[in-house]
Amino acid sequence: MKNVKEEVYRVDGMTCAACSSAVERVTRKLEGVERSDVNLTTGRLTIAYDGEKVTPEMIMQKVTKAGFEIAPYVPQAEETKAEKRRPSDEEGRGERRSLIAAVFLSVLLLYISMGQMFAYKLPIPSFLDPAVSPTNYALTQLLLTIPILYLGRRFFIGGFKALFHRNPNMDSLVAIGSGCSFLYSLFLTYQLPWNPMHVHHLYYESAAVVITFIMLGKYLEAGSKRKTKGAIEKLMALTPDTALLLEGEATREVPSSTLKPGDLVLVRPGARIPLDGTVMQGESGVDESMLTGESMPVEKAPGSSVIGGSVNYNGALRVRVDRIGEDTTLSKIIRIMEDAQGRKAPISKIADRVAGVFVPVVMAIAVVAAILWAIAGKEPEFVLRVFTSVLVIACPCALGLATPTAIMVGTGLGAANGILVRSGEALEQLHNVTTVLLDKTGTITEGKPAVTDILAGNRGESELLTLAAAAESMSDHPLAKAVRDRAETMGLSPLPAVVSSDNFSGRGIRAKLVDGRDILVGSRRLMEENGIDTAAFEDGAARLASEGRTLLYVSVDGTALGALGVADVVKPTSVEAIRKLREDGRKVVMLTGDNQAAAEQIGRQVGADEVIAEVLPVDKAAMVRKHQEAGEVVLMVGDGINDAPALVQADVGAAVGAGSDIAIEAGDIVLMKSDLGDVGRAIRLSRLTLRNIKQNLFWAFCYNTIGIPIAAGVLTLFGGPLLDPMFAGLAMSLSSVCVVTNALRLRGKKL
Repeated sequence: MKNVKEEVYRVDGMTCAACSSAVERVTRKLEGVERSDVNLTTGRLTIAYDGEKVTPEMIMQKVTKAGFEIAPYVPQAEETKAEKRRPSDEEGRGERRSLIAAVFLSVLLLYISMGQMFAYKLPIPSFLDPAVSPTNYALTQLLLTIPILYLGRRFFIGGFKALFHRNPNMDSLVAIGSGCSFLYSLFLTYQLPWNPMHVHHLYYESAAVVITFIMLGKYLEAGSKRKTKGAIEKLMALTPDTALLLEGEATREVPSSTLKPGDLVLVRPGARIPLDGTVMQGESGVDESMLTGESMPVEKAPGSSVIGGSVNYNGALRVRVDRIGEDTTLSKIIRIMEDAQGRKAPISKIADRVAGVFVPVVMAIAVVAAILWAIAGKEPEFVLRVFTSVLVIACPCALGLATPTAIMVGTGLGAANGILVRSGEALEQLHNVTTVLLDKTGTITEGKPAVTDILAGNRGESELLTLAAAAESMSDHPLAKAVRDRAETMGLSPLPAVVSSDNFSGRGIRAKLVDGRDILVGSRRLMEENGIDTAAFEDGAARLASEGRTLLYVSVDGTALGALGVADVVKPTSVEAIRKLREDGRKVVMLTGDNQAAAEQIGRQVGADEVIAEVLPVDKAAMVRKHQEAGEVVLMVGDGINDAPALVQADVGAAVGAGSDIAIEAGDIVLMKSDLGDVGRAIRLSRLTLRNIKQNLFWAFCYNTIGIPIAAGVLTLFGGPLLDPMFAGLAMSLSSVCVVTNALRLRGKKL
C-alpha cells in the first residue's frame, strides 16, 4: 500500500514559465512522484509522492541541482505580521532605488548616444561629440552602461546559472542578448583608434536600456502581482494583535497568539473578536461580512458562536475562546484560498507544455535567423540586432502568468462574496456543470422545524398557540422550540406558568398549568390514548399530512383545540436560486432522506426538475454516480456529514458554510453565506475566470507569435524597419504587465 504524502515547498529564483516548467520536469522524473505542480505567481511547488520511494531531501536536491533555491513552505497564516511585511517592504524599496538609478543613467545614455541622430542634433559638450572625439563618446557610453548592467546583475547571474544547469529561462535570453550587444560594442570601442567609423555601430544603449526596461516591467509586474494576493492579505490582517483577557472582573491586554481554549475575553464595541468562540455574556450585532460577504450584522446573544476577525458593533461581549491557531475559521479560509491558488487549472497544462520547450526553441530561432542574415550578406551590426531582439522579445513570462494570476484574482473575488474555491480545477469545471444535485435539509430549507400551519377551532389561533407554547416551555425538543418561536413571533407573551410536565417519548408532552388546566400537545396517538376526539380537525390534518407536515394536536382538559402543522421551511432565497439555475439550462435534482410526501411538497414549492426521497448517504453518492454515467457534469450541494460521500463523488462538490466541518472539508467550494443563490454566483465566477484565462493565454501566445518574426527581421524583407533590441525589451515587459492587469480586471466584476 502506498504511503502518499503531499507537501508544499517555496521555490526561489523562478522568473518565467520556463523556470516553473523546469522545476516540474526534474521533480516528476523522481520515481514515486505522482503529481508536481508549480505556481509561478506564488512561487510554490505542490508535490504528491510515495513516502517509501521519495524523501523531502531528494526533492530539494533535485530542485537545487536545477539551479533554484527551495525550502519547506510556511503558510502565511502562521507568519507573524512583522515577518510578513518587513522583507517585502525592504525588497520593494531596494528595487525602486535600483530602478530609479537605472532610469536616470539610461536617459543620460540615450541623450548622448541617440541625440546626434535627430535632424536637429541635441546639444552635448564638444569633448563628447562623436565627430570630434569618438573615443570619449564611446567611453562615456561604456561608463554609463556598466552601472546599469550592475543594477540588473540578477538577470545575468540567474540567466547564466540557469543556462549552466541546462534549464535556460527568460533571464538567459536577456543575459545572452544584452551581453552580446555589450561585448560587441566593447570590441568596437577598442578598434576606434584604427577605425573611427566604428563609433556609429555601438550598441551600448541597447544592452543597457533593455535591462532598464525589463527592470521596469518586473517592478510593475511585482506591484500588480501583490494586488492579486490582496484577498489573503486582507484576511490575515483581520485577526487583532492583542485581546483583553478576563481574569475575574479585571482585564489584561495580551497578544492574541497567547490565548488558549477556555480563556474568557472581553470584546468592546467596535473591536474585532480575536478568535473563534462562544458568547457567554452580553448581546450585540456582529459584522461578519469579511468572511461571509453578508452586509447585515448578525445578532449575537449568550450561547451564540462568533468568528475570529469579525467586528463587534454596539455591545460589550464576554467570549469564551473555543478554537485557536489553524483550527479557527479564518485560518481554514486562508488555507483553502492558499491551496486553491497553489493548484493548477487543467487549462494551464497548455501553457506548461509550451513553456517547457519554448526557451530552447527561441534560442535556436535567434541563432538560425542570425546565420541566415549573415549568409545573406548583412553587416555584423544587423545580425547582432536580429539575434538580440529575438532573444529579448520572446520572454515567456506572460505565458507563465496567464493562468495563476487569473485564478488568484478569481478566488479573491469569490472570497469577497462569501464563496471559497479550493482548487483551480474546481473553478474551471464549475461552468461546465449540467446537473445540480441539492440536498434538501439545511441547503434548500432552513434545516430546522417551524410552525407553518395552525388548525384552530372556536377558541382561535392565539389561545391554541399560547397553550401549546406554555406546555412546550419545559422541553428542549426541536419541535417544542418551533412552537415557542412561532408564539414569540406572534407576540404571545407572557405565557401561562407551568406547575409540572411529563414527556411521552415519541408522542408528545402533558403539562399542568398554574391555574389547574391540563394541556396535551403531541401526536394523534397521544390523543387517542387519552380518549380525546380529534375528528373535527381530521380533514385539515389529512391535507397537511399529504403535504409532508408533522402534526401536533393540542387539547385542554380533555377537549381538542386544534392542531399545528410543523415543517422544515424553504429558505427565502432558494426558489429564486433554483429558477435561475434552470433558466441557465441546468437540471436541478433535490435529494432528501425525508418521506416522499414531504419531499414532493418542497420540490413543487421550489420548482425542482426531479425529486428523489428517502435516500441514505450512500444512495446520494450513487445518485451522483448515476448522473455522471449518463454523461452529466454534476455539482452536488450539501451541508451535512451524510452529504460528504456525495460531495466527494461529484465533479464539483459545494458545501454550505453553516454545515458541518466534515462537509466543508469534503467540498471543492464552500458557500459561506449558506445561500443557495451563491451556487449561480459561483458558476458565474467560474465563467468569468475561465474567460480571463483564455484572454491571457491568447495574448501571450499571440504576442510571441507576432513578436518573434518581427524581431527576426521579417519586415525588413518587405522594406520595413528592423526592431531595435530596446523596443523588444519594452514590448516584452509590457506583455507581462498587460496579462496581470487583465487579470486584475476581474476584481471589478459583479457576481
